[in-house]
Amino acid sequence: QVQLVESGGGLVQTGGSLRLSCAASGRTISGYRMGWFRQAPGKEREFVAAITSGSDTNYADSVKGRFTISRDKNMVFLQMNSLKPEDTAVYYCNAVGTLGGVTYDYWGQGTQVTVSS
Repeated sequence: QVQLVESGGGLVQTGGSLRLSCAASGRTISGYRMGWFRQAPGKEREFVAAITSGSDTNYADSVKGRFTISRDKNMVFLQMNSLKPEDTAVYYCNAVGTLGGVTYDYWGQGTQVTVSS
């Protein structure tokens, strides 16, 4: 079992920056694919960024060049620069891994990011 706790959200003006953190506990996440997703009011949850156990990364087109995902031991980070009002959402940390042929999928509770215009 993996527990994920996000932090670092808040209110920021357009063009500002925030750094989200995701702390994992319960089991090492070194072999997990870690990701960030977001959900804006009235919209479905959408992919933002992901990083593999080998530190390969990929990003949604809407955040490429502005957001950077990284990981260090049992932490995952999302550096968000040049924030826009459309980045406003609850951001969720996600961990996906396979152990003994079973795929596990864990989610955090989310952290609110609000970008004012």
